[in-house]
Amino acid sequence: MMKRFMKIFVSFMLIAVLMTGCGAKNKMPSGSETIHVAALKGPTAMGMVDLMDKAEQGTLTDYTYDFEIAAAADEVTPKLIQGQVDIAAVPANLASVLYNNTDGGICVLAINTLGVIYIVENDDTVSDLRDLKGRTIYASGKGATPEYALNYILAQNGIDPEKDLTIEWKSEHAECLSALLAEESAVAMLPQPFVTTAQTKSDKIRVALDLTEEWDKLGSDSALLTGVVVARKSFVEQNPDAVEAFLKHYEASVDYVNKNVEDAADLIEKYDIVPAAVAVKAVPDCNIVFITKETMKQKLSGYLEVLSEQNPKAIGGALPADDFYYGL
Repeated sequence: MMKRFMKIFVSFMLIAVLMTGCGAKNKMPSGSETIHVAALKGPTAMGMVDLMDKAEQGTLTDYTYDFEIAAAADEVTPKLIQGQVDIAAVPANLASVLYNNTDGGICVLAINTLGVIYIVENDDTVSDLRDLKGRTIYASGKGATPEYALNYILAQNGIDPEKDLTIEWKSEHAECLSALLAEESAVAMLPQPFVTTAQTKSDKIRVALDLTEEWDKLGSDSALLTGVVVARKSFVEQNPDAVEAFLKHYEASVDYVNKNVEDAADLIEKYDIVPAAVAVKAVPDCNIVFITKETMKQKLSGYLEVLSEQNPKAIGGALPADDFYYGL
């Protein structure tokens, strides 16, 4: 009942936003208003830190930016729908859910994070997916994208996730980490930066498999994705120059983070995303990217299709139409 109520609430709120959002194009003159941006703690926010710092220091002269870092997606979603947030970095499948639940009121601007999920162990027994047969994997994210991604990769490699191995689902990543540290020869599926956190607690823990690489080996046009940047479509339609300016700054920020890891790590700690000591080791494995337009659509649509085949609810019930993809 609560889920149904929330869906109705989301749809109602976006309709209200859309009704007030229709109007003249490029409504926001440069420097006249504030662009409100939200992101989640973790890899999806890391690529923004240089942009955030420049905005705070006042070195950007075209528009004023207000950034918010949230701990969970449900803190961002209502604000995005109600118009309190204009642009947000969110999980890739959530972007599709929002699009479907708001009658197309959300569009995706860019992919900002590829897969960040890894198979790790505190031994040296796994070097191939086939080595997981007969093993127990500690994991979190059942009923969500981590489960669907793992099942897809296993199945495509001829491994039945229900018969050929045991997946012991935990409620959160921290529980998987505890099990990994407590049990000799344990195997776990963990995202960054939890992988780096695990390695700071034990020098025996090693990355056995990168699931992003395993997905890419399948040779499809899709990609394993973690995060995207979305915007309210009414905001995009009214302020095309502001959107283009943001994307230009954001691309430069991603480039800075990937090329200046140590300095970026200090900024990541400054904005309370993760500690610098963790960030400096985690950033190279967080697959922070800036992918737009045709390549964005190719990778994202393929990824959403994989999720939809396992559980249509994971993407909001249907694959988004072309108007979901900004810039095409």
